[in-house]
Order: sequence, then C-alpha cells, then structure tokens
Amino acid sequence: MSFKSHWELRAAFAQSLSAMYGTEVPAYNTLVDASTRVNEGFMAQHGSAAERLGSISRVTAERHGAIRVGSEREMSQVGRVFAAFGMYPVGFYDLRDASSSAVPVVSTAFRPIDSDELAKNPFRVFTSMLAGEDPRFFDKELQTELREFLANRELFGEELLELADRSSRDGGIDEESASRLLVLATAAFELSSEPVNYEWYRRLEAISAVAADIGGVGSTHINHLTPRVLDIDALYHEMEALGIEMIDEIQGPPRWDGPDVLLRQTSFRALGEDRMFVHPDGSIKPGNLRVRFGEVEARGIALTPAGRDLYDRMVAETDRRLAEQPDAKRTDVARKVWEENLPHTELELAEQGLAYFTFRLDRNALEGTELASTVQLRDLVSQRIVIPEPIVYEDFLPRSAAGIFQSNLTEQGSKDEALHGTSYDIDRMSVIVGKTVTDPNTLYQKQQDHSVADLARELQVRIISDNAVLNAAL
Repeated sequence: MSFKSHWELRAAFAQSLSAMYGTEVPAYNTLVDASTRVNEGFMAQHGSAAERLGSISRVTAERHGAIRVGSEREMSQVGRVFAAFGMYPVGFYDLRDASSSAVPVVSTAFRPIDSDELAKNPFRVFTSMLAGEDPRFFDKELQTELREFLANRELFGEELLELADRSSRDGGIDEESASRLLVLATAAFELSSEPVNYEWYRRLEAISAVAADIGGVGSTHINHLTPRVLDIDALYHEMEALGIEMIDEIQGPPRWDGPDVLLRQTSFRALGEDRMFVHPDGSIKPGNLRVRFGEVEARGIALTPAGRDLYDRMVAETDRRLAEQPDAKRTDVARKVWEENLPHTELELAEQGLAYFTFRLDRNALEGTELASTVQLRDLVSQRIVIPEPIVYEDFLPRSAAGIFQSNLTEQGSKDEALHGTSYDIDRMSVIVGKTVTDPNTLYQKQQDHSVADLARELQVRIISDNAVLNAAL
C-alpha cells in the first residue's frame, strides 16, 4: 500500500477544502476563476519576471485558509490536526488592538516551515483563538458562560486526532488511512446545519460579530480560502466588474513603482447566508448571518527586523498625514510615504539589509576580481558579484488581518478601554498549542544564512553578513 507524505497530504487537504468551500460559497469559485485569468494575463505580459516570487504552478495552487476556535483546548487540538499535514505554528498575531472594531482574538498561522516543503505546497491556515478571558470584552458572568459552552462542544473527534497524531509522528500515513484522514479533517471545517441558539448568539454579537462566530455556534468552519494573485489591483477591478461587492480598499502596502514587500490583501464582502435559529420559546425559524467572505492576496518580499521597523514607521507616518488630511485617500498618502522612504529597487533593499534574500554567484562579474579571505556580503552585492534573489513573505500582518475582519463586520461591537487586557504573547501561544511557535524571522534568516554559507564555500572565502538599519527621515 502506498504511503502519502506530508506534502502530498497537504496538497490534497487544500484541494478538498477548496472543493467543499466552493460548494458552500459559490462566489469563491468566481474569485478563483478571476485570479487565474489575472495571473495568466500577468504572465503573458511579464514573462519569466512574473515568477520572481514563486513559480506560476506554485502561485496557482497556493491557498491560505482562515479558521477560528474558542479555547486553548481547541487550539491545541487543531494544532495536532494541522501537524498531520506538515503544518506548524509560525508567528503570533494579536488582533485585539489592531483595528477600531472589537476583534477579541489572538492568532498564529499553521504552515510548512521548510523551504522545499513550501515550494511543493505552501498551504497555510491563519488560526484565531477567542480571547475569552479578556475583561475588556467579556465580563465575569459571560466569561463563565463561554467557558461552559466551549467545554461542552467537540470540534475534532478522537478518530481524526488519532490519525493526525500518527501522520505527524511518521511523516505521513498509508493511502487508506490518508483517505479517511482527509474526509474527517475536511468535515471538521464544514459549515454545520445545526440550528443556532438565537439568544446566545445575539448576546455575543453585541460584543463582537467575531466572538459570536466563534463562541455562538456548536462547530467551527472555514471563514475564507484565499488564492494568491500576481496583480491584486487588477483582480479587485475585475471582481467589481463582475458585480461582486469588494471591501473599500486593499489592505497592507500601497501599489507603487518599487519592490512589492510583505503582503497585500483584499476580499469581497461577507455574504448573507441562511441559517436556522432556535428561539427562547423553542421555535426554530430561519435567519441570516454574514460571517464568511472571499479573500485574495498578493505576496511580496520578506523584510528583516530593520525593514519591518521602517515599514512600521511608514505606516505611522501615513496615519499621521491622514489625521491632518481627513479627506485624502489612504492609498495615495501611503504611496507618497513609500516613495519618500523605501528603496526603489531590490538591490538597494539587499545592500541596506532591509529584506531577506538568497544569493546567486555571477561568475562573469567575478572574473578577474581578487577577493580577500574575508569579505562583506554587501560589498559582493554592490560589486554585482552576487545576485540577490528575494525570499517571499509567507506570513501575515496583524493590522491587515484585523482590517479584513473589520471591513466585513456590520457593527463595531464593544470594548471597555478602561480595563487592562489579558496578556498574550508568542511564548504563551506556544504553551497553548503544545508546540513552539516559530518566529518567522528565524525561518527567513535561516534560509538566507544557508545561501550565504553555500556562497562562501563556492568562493572559498569567509563572508560577513550585516543587516544594516536604514536611517530614513520620517
């Protein structure tokens, strides 16, 4: 009997979820079809340059999903499920203060961590956990009721968890067990047809629509599946031309003439979906919920800590200028800030240590050059002896994620700013998941360091890599 490795299981899992979600949310299929057309058009226009941040086969297959769980127990269990597919927790995101709306969740993303595994299939799932202990959102009485409600529901059955643990331990699983694993894992994220307790759901919805979606129902579900697109602005306009209402703007960095960095995201607005509700008198009546939407993303270059510091300062500067010019358009203001402060070429990003790269030797440029026994990486780049190849950003931005959530909420919700929020960080999330949550920078730096080490062996020199901080005048 054949054996299914983690990457094969991951690819099959992404396809299975995509088929299921397309049945539940037909507009998702429209989004995927539009993304494919945009990518084909971009490839035709730009040729091989379009694949600088990933092959077209990878980009076409690429998806990220988003789910929400309610408790530490559920977060630990979903971590076991994703480990079956070679997906591990990377990054910590606190969305509670990342937008003006009440979004009481903390998150991590489960994804492959090895560059070869990412190249085979980069499926990732942004996973949010309800911060049910945070008194700014939930008073003592509601905290107690939430704990009881969540303790009495079961999102992931024992058979699924046992198969997942076996696949995680053995690096994969036999074909027959793999089929069962995929059926059970996909079913765990289907939208339930069970009636929703109307009164309980509305109580949580008054706090946050996100809280109601997590803690107001008896199951979890895929909130969105996100294709990757090479030109997100073209995709945005194409979806509008098809009559699908998009959120007001693209989240993340603006479109500009320089290198694409980090992540840009947008979505169509959450669609009204028919659900059945159980009312206090015991009657079951139809209702409507808006919790699921179609997101799309465009990925850029991963930034170093120095680059992220610059990015954060540019975002803050954009906010400052918008406060002074309330009628201005955010994208226009942000573009101006980017043009003033961010290097306009990949080469400058590499020379200034602002982004992560792998490095390829140009033997023609090396010819006739006498290298010292120890050289600076930035000098090799400046002399064009090595060619920087950008490392794609595989992760997320808290503000953008919260912005997507906020754009799809009908109400602001409520939060008591006078109280102190419960403390969460990457270390606490590691304890919750039961596995170390990796800092994304560790993975990018490791990939860059391996490239530099290979280059040093090829040149037979010692290479010093120094990520300098750009002193941008903001």
